[in-house]
Amino acid sequence: MAPSNQAIPVVLHAFTAIAFCLVCSLWVSLGSEPVVSVSKSESVPKFELDIQPILTARGCNSGPCHGKSRGQNGFALSLFGFDSDMDYDSLVKNARGRRISLANPHESLLLTKATGELPHGGGIRLRTDDEDYKTLSRWIETGLNRSTPQDPVLTKLDIQPEPRQLAPNESIEIRVMATYSDGSQRDVTQVTSYQSSDNGILATKHPGLLVAGAYVGEASVMTRYMGHIATWNSAVVATRNHKPEDYASLPQHNWIDGLVYQKLEQLDFWPSDLCSDEIFLRRLFVDAIGRLPRPDEVTAFMADPSPEKRNQWIEYVLNQPEYANFWANKWADLLRPNPYRVGIKATYSLDTWLRDSFRNNLPHDQFVRELLTAQGSTWRNGATTFFRDRREPEEITSVVSQLFLGVRLECAKCHQHPFEVYSQSDFYGIAAYFSKIGQKGVGLSPPISGGEEIFFVKSSGDVKHPITQKPVPPKPLREQEISIDTETDPRQVFADWLLKSDNPYFSRAAVNRLWGEVMGIGIVDAIDDFRATNPPSNALLLDRLAEHFVQTGFDNKELLKTIFSSRIYQLSSIPNESNKLDYRNFSRHYRKRMRAEVLADALSDVTGVPTSFEGTPAGTKAMELWTFRIPSELLDAFSRPDANQDPPCERLADTTMSQSLHLMNSSQIQGRLTSDEGLCAELASKETEPRELVKAIYLRVYSRLPSMDEYRQISDVIQSANNKRHAIEDIVWSMINSPEFSFID
Repeated sequence: MAPSNQAIPVVLHAFTAIAFCLVCSLWVSLGSEPVVSVSKSESVPKFELDIQPILTARGCNSGPCHGKSRGQNGFALSLFGFDSDMDYDSLVKNARGRRISLANPHESLLLTKATGELPHGGGIRLRTDDEDYKTLSRWIETGLNRSTPQDPVLTKLDIQPEPRQLAPNESIEIRVMATYSDGSQRDVTQVTSYQSSDNGILATKHPGLLVAGAYVGEASVMTRYMGHIATWNSAVVATRNHKPEDYASLPQHNWIDGLVYQKLEQLDFWPSDLCSDEIFLRRLFVDAIGRLPRPDEVTAFMADPSPEKRNQWIEYVLNQPEYANFWANKWADLLRPNPYRVGIKATYSLDTWLRDSFRNNLPHDQFVRELLTAQGSTWRNGATTFFRDRREPEEITSVVSQLFLGVRLECAKCHQHPFEVYSQSDFYGIAAYFSKIGQKGVGLSPPISGGEEIFFVKSSGDVKHPITQKPVPPKPLREQEISIDTETDPRQVFADWLLKSDNPYFSRAAVNRLWGEVMGIGIVDAIDDFRATNPPSNALLLDRLAEHFVQTGFDNKELLKTIFSSRIYQLSSIPNESNKLDYRNFSRHYRKRMRAEVLADALSDVTGVPTSFEGTPAGTKAMELWTFRIPSELLDAFSRPDANQDPPCERLADTTMSQSLHLMNSSQIQGRLTSDEGLCAELASKETEPRELVKAIYLRVYSRLPSMDEYRQISDVIQSANNKRHAIEDIVWSMINSPEFSFID
């Protein structure tokens, strides 16, 4: 019998009450975990296994979107999904659960925003017929499930097929396979993020499709899936013009040449010819000790008939007194703090320690150990200034990892490294080694931090994980936690691990830095950014250099000698048709601009009038300055580090308009050119044949003899001039404004 009309409202009210109770109970349940009975079938999507990969692949948790530190429009996700708990709470619990609709999954903001059904600042990320859309909606329908301890976990990624060379404009399909702890595999090609190191050489057009560019070269494609990465490294090679026997016949000065030739053969790059003796000598002097060769040194080298003279002069140059100041100046970029922050005397003390270290040719491992384990007064042990400037373990970790491991761990301080496997536990595991550093004495009080400070090892100290707030034990990078006796300085334990001969980080980072300094580009570039997604241009060469460095007792001079002696270092910078597009494989020498201090001292040598620096004794060279705070327009124009910048400082190698304008218009340079005490006045006062004047000028400015055309043209200018001295001044001015003067060829 049908219910009466009076009974219908009662039924409806009862149904509404029941529905209201269900909604309320569900709402309360969102405070902990959604209470939904779901099947345990493997087809049920899990948040960690299925949903987070989609958020990553679609860019939802990337830096420009919801993955940035404060999220986007009130919705924050951890960067690339490094914190599953945070991401789950943000989706399911935060904002009163409004992003998920259990009653009607397809009306969830998670889906309606991503499909563009509702306005979305990130644009359309999904379509309703996408497999990812179906997975997301099924996850909501089945109860917002999370992984359990019994579920398999991701252990590694593999890319199929194996990397191979590609022809220009060739395309290839790859598959990304995820392997789990239970041995199962899953094809995750469509939900993997891709990034190429050089899109002009190898680009990713859509998930799984790689397309080679029109140019010859190498590139690495990184695939990232749920905190794991894999790389696919390939070379793009055109039609081969050289045979293996051609490379086998190339002359070799030492083992460096053979390893470089192997790589050039793979890419079909043919090396340039050797550079001339004059170019080699100038290049050697500037790269090794930061000064131009004197005219008498140039003439002696050119007159030397020995076939071994290049090797003999390498020994001579490396034993010059300028060596210590030049290399200490380079390390000052990496370590020297602002004196207004740490104190003038402390900064000067560090500078003295650096110069003494290179003056004594301190082995690099000993140099690093003394720095990292320094104790005592900042006025007596300059190495302790390192800890006066960086007072927290986290600050120390960022610098130490970059300088001595070649790894930029700074990203892992706050989240999973976006391009590597390093996590917060890796970062804070290193920081824990520096948790017992104690200070006593006057602290920092910028801008007048003048007092002495003593550093010592405390009996206790720790660092805490920023998420769990639990103390993190010391842990070598990518290794297991270790236990350290309470009486032991943890820094000594860290130094023991770091400086072991088989440490895969330290020696490779050290030789790559030194190679990059003299060759213009590192085997890994940037020189302190080692990671799987930034592979070395020649891995065999890097490993062999590191092995040689260990075998020679971490001797910087011995390593430099080996590099300078190689034929590769002595190649011409003039490209041939084969290697004109090579910028990374050392088939020719790469020109680079002089370092600011080198250029300043070269101008002093060329003009015969030293630069005057404020607050320093007369005759002080730019290479001898103990702080970046000493004013100099020239040094600032040519990329001396900003004194307010935190070390390690990187110098820009780019040329700028201000550099050209400074060389052309500087009143200081003009004053030295026209000085009565300078070179131009000296040459003009002599009763010398124009030809001899031209020779003297070229030896001083370009470190070479002039060509026959240069002899004739410059002689004619001097002879026809109404004022001989003015003519010489104009000639020298024009020469120091030429690329041949300011660039290392």
